[in-house]
Amino acid sequence: MKLQKLLTHTRKAIDDYSMIHTGDRIAIGISGGKDSLTLLYALSKLRDFYPNSFEIIGITVDLGFSGYDTSLLSQFSNMLGIEYQVEHTQIGSIVFEHKKELHPCSLCSRLRKGAFNEAAKKYGCNKIAYAHHKDDVLESFLMSLLYEGRIHTFSPVTQLERAGLTLIRPLIYTYEGEIRSFAQEQMLPVLKNPCPADGITKRQEAKELLATIREIVPDVKERIFSAILGAGIDGW
Repeated sequence: MKLQKLLTHTRKAIDDYSMIHTGDRIAIGISGGKDSLTLLYALSKLRDFYPNSFEIIGITVDLGFSGYDTSLLSQFSNMLGIEYQVEHTQIGSIVFEHKKELHPCSLCSRLRKGAFNEAAKKYGCNKIAYAHHKDDVLESFLMSLLYEGRIHTFSPVTQLERAGLTLIRPLIYTYEGEIRSFAQEQMLPVLKNPCPADGITKRQEAKELLATIREIVPDVKERIFSAILGAGIDGW
């Protein structure tokens, strides 16, 4: 995917849901994966011409796994002219050694989000941006339907009242395959996920189910996304 297409998708999502206003300072969660690096790249280019002026900062929450080197992420951020910070935590050892969670993703996610939110406020941000893409929207919809029995998915914009932050998701119109293509073309410094539970989550099951359905209904992703837009789900 070319940069112009990425920026078109990103700007449309931002405009459709009024994600960014003049004076916003936005913290982008940088895991080192293709999604977060693509979001960082897109917003760094968009700020050069978007009518509402805004600032961005990249923040990585280091979970404490050995061998997790963020130096390439720092270099990439500097190249884009973006402030970059690393928040060091012991979340990995808390989840896998102290708590010894059999299903660690929920606890890890809560702790990671909490650390990220606190860091965002520490660095003067009023908004945070997640790199959830269009496939994440669809997979969350399937997970809610299959495991919770409800019609739901996350919203493009979420007010985190307890944290005093607004969460935005500018990549909701961009497919994961497009992001993967962009990351490869731009040679983004993607890091391997050090988490022992990587690839064995409920989200991965939903991803595989969606792929299976596509073999029967090739345009199922667009059909489900259209259903989400017309279902009256909160925030959409």
